[in-house]
Amino acid sequence: MRRVLWSAVLVLVCVVAAYGFVVTSWSYSTGERAGWIQKFSRKGWLCKTWEGEMAMITMPGTVPEKFAFTVHDDQVVEQIRQSMGKRVSLSYAQKKFLPSSCFGDTEYWITEVHVLADVPPVPGAVPAMPEPGVQPQPVAPRNP
Repeated sequence: MRRVLWSAVLVLVCVVAAYGFVVTSWSYSTGERAGWIQKFSRKGWLCKTWEGEMAMITMPGTVPEKFAFTVHDDQVVEQIRQSMGKRVSLSYAQKKFLPSSCFGDTEYWITEVHVLADVPPVPGAVPAMPEPGVQPQPVAPRNP
């Protein structure tokens, strides 16, 4: 009886470990999203994960759509920290059916960060921090 119980526990542990391996290594989808990082923090009670939020502006003058994401790689964390306030493209892998929040609050795991050309969020806006040595050009007034 004792041997059967230990065998059942061992099988259960193996099944749980295999499930965890499959859901963390397999991606449901991959893709990219572009926008401005507006929030990035390390949070969690027991399992600390890096969680962020990116504002994606689809059309000038509209309310930005928010993209929530999770980061596990320390190198990617540092790239995001250095690109705060700049327009970026985030490459992600979407993970489905994760067993707990210890893997992150979202199912979107960021794998790469690319800083894009500085494009103002609305036409005519001047970037808050222009490139060194570059003077922002004033916007020509409109004729009524």
